[in-house]
Amino acid sequence: MDAQQTTGSMKQQKGGNEKGKSSVSPSFHRLTDFLPTTKKEVELRGWEQLDVILFSGDAYIDHPSFGAAVIGRTLEAAGYKVAIVPQPDWHGDYRDFKKLGRPKLYFGIAPGCMDSMVNKYTANRRLRSEDAYSPDGRHDLRPEYPTIVYSKILKQLYPDVPVVLRN
Repeated sequence: MDAQQTTGSMKQQKGGNEKGKSSVSPSFHRLTDFLPTTKKEVELRGWEQLDVILFSGDAYIDHPSFGAAVIGRTLEAAGYKVAIVPQPDWHGDYRDFKKLGRPKLYFGIAPGCMDSMVNKYTANRRLRSEDAYSPDGRHDLRPEYPTIVYSKILKQLYPDVPVVLRN
């Protein structure tokens, strides 16, 4: 198996036998099939510097219902080198904001599929027990008002790089 192959999945293929019934065969995905989220994944593509780095309040899910994935894929289709930093840690040393370096064009911020306050609090203003758009339902992976928090950090670290707000 190739070092870039990461996950095996079963894929339904139609017309797999002479009776016209579906057959199941394994398929493998490579890290380069997804938008990069780490420096290593950027290097696997042979890129030295990214054009655009997107920060998302949601976990990275490569599906059209997630705005950051749609934006990233659209930019990639236009020929740009794009990476996504999902749910960066906004506490402490800001390593998630530094790990991919400075982009050539801009940073993009996609706060998430659901408003951060609706995602965090119930209608009775009580903390929700889980975050539907975070791994393991953890509710501590995104700040309240991620657009403001992420923008402030990026402007502090890279004052001369434009920040584009999306979603």
